[in-house]
Amino acid sequence: MHMCPASWHLMKVRDSGMPEQAYWESLFDINVILHALGLDHRIGDVVEVGCGYGTFTLPVAGRIRGTLHAFDIDPAMIEITRARADAAGAGNVSLALRDVVADGFGLPAQSVDAVLLFNILHAENPLDLLRVAGDIVRPGGQVLVIHWRSDVVTPRGPDLSIRPRPEQIADWARSTGLRPGTEELLPPWHFGLSLVR
Repeated sequence: MHMCPASWHLMKVRDSGMPEQAYWESLFDINVILHALGLDHRIGDVVEVGCGYGTFTLPVAGRIRGTLHAFDIDPAMIEITRARADAAGAGNVSLALRDVVADGFGLPAQSVDAVLLFNILHAENPLDLLRVAGDIVRPGGQVLVIHWRSDVVTPRGPDLSIRPRPEQIADWARSTGLRPGTEELLPPWHFGLSLVR
């Protein structure tokens, strides 16, 4: 999620200003991350919370067999991602401007194989995000998390005081009915978690 005027009355994630697109996208080894998280043709429909520039949207859409439902609260991010999806001919990307915590996903409960919460659980309401993510995932499906590490110096990311640690996310997940699965280091600056419904 990205910063927007308070008058929009949408959920904002603290300390989430986006840098310039090319720089942002240089900070991730997308193929390594998606491989480590098991995002491939075995996965059907996926929800992405906070699509941003579409950095992960198009690569994920190209790997899965279903639809990628991408959400953001910033209309500029939706339009950038829509233009990228159109240019790439990605017919399995559905985009929506929506505060999913306040308004839900507009999809049936337990209807997707995975929810992506990438670099977003430093939100003021991480339990709410995990709860709505868990509600939309089918039994046996996964909420897949990546976040900036707090044990190394990183070129971006929220203030260390609000960065969640893997064990903290696992505790939050348990309290929302999700079961911690695998944990991966995603060099150089991220970690990844699989949370199973």
